[in-house]
Amino acid sequence: QVCAQLCRRPCYCPWVPPRCPRGSPLVLDGCGCCKICARRLGEPCDFLHVCDQSQGLVCDYSTAPAGTRGTCNFEDDEEGCEVNGRVYRDGEVFQPSCKLQCRCLDGGFTCIPLCQEDVRLPTPDCPYPRRVEIPGKCCPEWICEARDQHLLRDARAVSPVLPYPCQEWGTEWSACSATCGVGFATRVSNQNRYCRLETQRRLCMVRPCPALPAAFPAVS
Repeated sequence: QVCAQLCRRPCYCPWVPPRCPRGSPLVLDGCGCCKICARRLGEPCDFLHVCDQSQGLVCDYSTAPAGTRGTCNFEDDEEGCEVNGRVYRDGEVFQPSCKLQCRCLDGGFTCIPLCQEDVRLPTPDCPYPRRVEIPGKCCPEWICEARDQHLLRDARAVSPVLPYPCQEWGTEWSACSATCGVGFATRVSNQNRYCRLETQRRLCMVRPCPALPAAFPAVS
């Protein structure tokens, strides 16, 4: 009876079909009448506004009060995750880009980098290493580039002109060298006036060191 009320004949559909967001295909509505955008994982649905069956989604009314809309969910109640408009099943491994490999798990996802985050410090045979994007390759690579030596000798220069724009890069700061009191943390970074990789240090203190007990005998 409800279907007979909702599905009126003949069909009256808009001339121009709707523009759907990425990952939502055009499908026929529940009456098999007009083209609509399929609902995605977690979106509201009902008899007319159907879920994307190509992703294994159905309209789940289990948690909805009677007479209200349901929610698009997997038919077997298996959790999944949606990334860039695409739905992945629980446990599925995928690559959103050539630099990342991800795994769908319990409705979320975790990723690991596929490109090595190595550091190349200046050496005599490569005094000016630089990390650049190589055409046709996914991961950036280190190259050795000859630069004018006077830029390094002229310490009085306020803003030396580099032959290319400096893309800032650096590692995370390391753990403090001391568990109490003042220590040092280090990192490798090119955030300096010459855009050159160097090891940088800064002071750190996790917590103050506990004072010796007052009754502790002094040692001469």
